[in-house]
Amino acid sequence: MTSPRPLRLVAVSAGLSKPSSTRLLADRLAESTVRQLIGGEAGVEIAVTVVELRDLAVDIANNLVAGFPAPALREALEAVDGADGLIVVTPVFAASYSGLFKSFFDLIEPDTLSGTPVLLAATGGTARHSLVLEHALRPLFSYLHALTVPSAVFAATDDWGTTADTHAGGLPARIERASAELAALLRRTAGTSGTSAATAVTSAGDRDPDEGAAEEVVPFEQLLANLT
Repeated sequence: MTSPRPLRLVAVSAGLSKPSSTRLLADRLAESTVRQLIGGEAGVEIAVTVVELRDLAVDIANNLVAGFPAPALREALEAVDGADGLIVVTPVFAASYSGLFKSFFDLIEPDTLSGTPVLLAATGGTARHSLVLEHALRPLFSYLHALTVPSAVFAATDDWGTTADTHAGGLPARIERASAELAALLRRTAGTSGTSAATAVTSAGDRDPDEGAAEEVVPFEQLLANLT
């Protein structure tokens, strides 16, 4: 009897500097997610891969022009393609995700991320940029049909110096909350035998056939007529 394959967790970091607060946040989120998964299920095996986009910047640009990925970039794309769950972290540039981050995900084949749980995160100099998670990152991954977890994590420069514990609403608490949500979604989707993640989530919210007939749809012209 063969043992089940490890759960594949991939963290994509678009940080440009070394050391990078973006990479640090990706590592913290991955570590917390692994801890949540191990704590919630005995014997679970997890394979974590970190994709550092800084090292792939030239390959990404060449692929956009020539249409063919270099070996290192192909390996990164295949890691994302085969992931059971994703953690994506970008620095904020001009009130949005970085160009490097967007260019990488422009190379992802359509429907690759359909039904894949994704934890969204970003870093920036000030908390005023935190809305980038909702007005830029979440729409992007909704377009890619990914399953984004409800809580996203933004880390401003000041967050790295905070001494707040996990009960005080600081960065550690936000990391724990978001990673717990990702771990729960991973257990729900990757553990569904014979059913894709997208199907598992959709079927959970389907209407019970015993609830009665569907509500009658009123034609738009009739609705307008009722206003006169």
